[in-house]
Amino acid sequence: MPPAKVRPGRGAVTPPSVGVPTAPPLPDDLERLLRGLRLPHIRRHAPEVLATAKAQRWEPAEVLKALLTEEAAGRARSALATRRAAATFPTGKTFDAWMPQASSIPAPTQQALRTLEWVGRRENLVVCGPSGTGKTFLLEALGQQAVEQGLKVAWFTLEQLGILVGRHRADDSVSKAIGRVLRADLVVVDDIGLLPVAQDAAEGLYRLVDAAYEKRSVAVSSNLHPAAFDELMPKTLATATVDRLLHHAHVCQTTGDSVRLTQALAGRGVQPLT
Repeated sequence: MPPAKVRPGRGAVTPPSVGVPTAPPLPDDLERLLRGLRLPHIRRHAPEVLATAKAQRWEPAEVLKALLTEEAAGRARSALATRRAAATFPTGKTFDAWMPQASSIPAPTQQALRTLEWVGRRENLVVCGPSGTGKTFLLEALGQQAVEQGLKVAWFTLEQLGILVGRHRADDSVSKAIGRVLRADLVVVDDIGLLPVAQDAAEGLYRLVDAAYEKRSVAVSSNLHPAAFDELMPKTLATATVDRLLHHAHVCQTTGDSVRLTQALAGRGVQPLT
């Protein structure tokens, strides 16, 4: 016996079963109306939904609900794709591949960070520790989760912040550029301390942290604790940056051996040659 068909009010819309004629295309005037109203997902799914509704004798309200459900779901997918592309994440890593037991950050802290309640409170996050201990992985997974929850994320390296400042210095529009960055709910600055910090990059970090203070969340990863940022940039600039960054910040310090190096030494960093 074939499985029972599910009506749209009680679950997902089922496609036409075997024996139902192929859905005819929409009339041209209806296509034009849907295009004009900017309802692309209804336009795409309407032929199938209408054919299914006719075959299963749906009520008019059920047909309308199914079409609007398709539009809402399609818009949600498009918005998610747009937010993810705008974030410019470096690798696409998510919590699906995260191993909480391998991190030196306490499990309760990891769980609290994953709620993203700290972003709602406009608090900052600093993850510092040796190279290869999961700092960037954690920040990217948090960023991906934020995007999935409808938040906007912006991802930068310190070098990219310096380029942004240098590009807008000529026409004195640095403040406006930083303001556009802060349209995001969460701004991530990755890998502070790996390379010497140029003047533009130091200024960019200060301007970002200053403009975001108590208005947006900033998350940074660093090989150094922020208290040592004066080793990377002029002391006055470092002091002002760290003061604003840490005032409302959660500081997580990672420890242990490099995961990348451990995997490499175990022969798990590459596919075997055959």
